[in-house]
Amino acid sequence: MPRQPVIALVATGGTIAGTADTPGAVTGYTAGVLGAEALLAAFPGLGEIAALRAETLFSLDSKDMAPAHWLALAQRVQALADDPAVDGVVITHGTDTLEESAFFVHLTVATAKPVVFTAAMRPATALSADGPMNLLAAVRVAAAPAFHGLGTLVAINDRVYAARDVQKQRTHGLDAFGAGEGAAVGRSDPARPGLLVNRDGGSCAAALASAALPAVEVLYVAAGASPALLDAVRGSGAAGAVLAFPGNGSVPEAWKPAIDAALHAGMVLVRASRVPAGPVGHDTRLPASLLSAGDLPPSKARVALMLALACDRPQRFCTLAAPH
Repeated sequence: MPRQPVIALVATGGTIAGTADTPGAVTGYTAGVLGAEALLAAFPGLGEIAALRAETLFSLDSKDMAPAHWLALAQRVQALADDPAVDGVVITHGTDTLEESAFFVHLTVATAKPVVFTAAMRPATALSADGPMNLLAAVRVAAAPAFHGLGTLVAINDRVYAARDVQKQRTHGLDAFGAGEGAAVGRSDPARPGLLVNRDGGSCAAALASAALPAVEVLYVAAGASPALLDAVRGSGAAGAVLAFPGNGSVPEAWKPAIDAALHAGMVLVRASRVPAGPVGHDTRLPASLLSAGDLPPSKARVALMLALACDRPQRFCTLAAPH
């Protein structure tokens, strides 16, 4: 009889672990109340798919997740993945910042074993809560040989997404997640894994030795927004900034002197777009040192820039951001 796969479950909080005072409520709940063991207890049949090792690393609403939490999470996942007795890792997380945490883990954790994030849009106490089914899907994916060597994944709402591409695209509803211009790489049914482009898994593993990540801010540039925003970020001592410009990363004329001053001061700047989909390429009319986000949204461009700076290789960002 084949050995049952061993899956490590790391709980970090979020709506999937949330509870409400009113039975069935889907708003006004408290995120991150339940620990890993309580999540498993809601679906006892998981033990038929894999032997589960559960632990609670954080009990956070993911809106409060910060780069220090990313480092601690990635370090723990790497340790679990390095354990020869563990066949895969599942991480439960809040939906608000899942895309950033998953991308960070994808870029820093070096393993061929499946690392699968999952989450929920309804708290655990809601009628028809989606958390148990999403957790079941994540365990199935993590336990399936077909998903080995594909980098960090996100299993949610019957779909499996690449960490590089997944985005929260709606504020409400079970279909809140998508993949920008791409599509889901597969379904949670391991017999139909689909194809995957999820490059650069573990390519920034050296960053896990960092005590802290460099400060990088994101500025959303609306029509007529003041370039004094960038001056303020420069004055704060930030190492870099991602500038979410309109359209194809179109730089307003009023911002060009502030960009020149920031680059001259040694900041690393990335030109991104506030548009949900579509790449931002290099513009020869702009300074060559102004990097382009490629097909990364501003939130993930920030993650990639932090890691590139942590490895003291700013130009590494260009490889991470290159469009598929």
